[in-house]
Formats: sequence, structure tokens, C-alpha cells
Amino acid sequence: MDNIASIPTPPHCTADFCLIPIGTSSPSVSAQIADVQRLVEKSGLKFVMHSAGTTLEGPWDKVHQVIGQAHTILHQQGIVRIQTDIRVGSRTDKEQSFEDKVNKVRSLLGQQ
Repeated sequence: MDNIASIPTPPHCTADFCLIPIGTSSPSVSAQIADVQRLVEKSGLKFVMHSAGTTLEGPWDKVHQVIGQAHTILHQQGIVRIQTDIRVGSRTDKEQSFEDKVNKVRSLLGQQ
């Protein structure tokens, strides 16, 4: 493992991220989150926004690029500090969408 540049990233992932602008003039960050959602919509990635963040699904590098771009667009608005919590999952045995995961649990609960 001398050349870490030769280690590829996983081909597909699901990432849940919660971007937190710090030091804004208001406790509400809905305007900034709306800007992030516009970016996500243009990214071409599969996504779902929820009350505590956004779930992205797609190629590893693209998913992480979009999260980085979200930081950049808010920094460009003058937000000096941003903290983001990210939870990322990948599998090698099959490609499983975030909807597949939720639907599996719903079926076990008899909600399908």
C-alpha cells in the first residue's frame, strides 16, 4: 500500500449529510438550505431532503463533490464557517437504493 493514489473509491454510495452554517445573523438557516437543495437538484444525483438533512445516492466521487460544492456556495455568500455531519454507506454485494432500504423495513412492518 505504498501508492494510495491507486486505491479506488467505491463505485456507488448513499450519503446522508446535514450541513450547518455557523455564525449567521439568524438562527434560521432555511434560505441557505434552499440554496443547497437547488444545487442538489441540478447535480443529477438521486436525493431526498428530510427534516435533518439530505440523502444523496450515486457515484462516490460525485456525491462527495456535491457536498463540497454545497460548502463552496455558502462560503461564497459570506458564511465563514460550516460544519457538516456525513454518514456514508457502500456495499459490494449489490446496489441498494435508499428507497429499497426503507421499503424493506416497511414490508417487515406490514406497511407496504
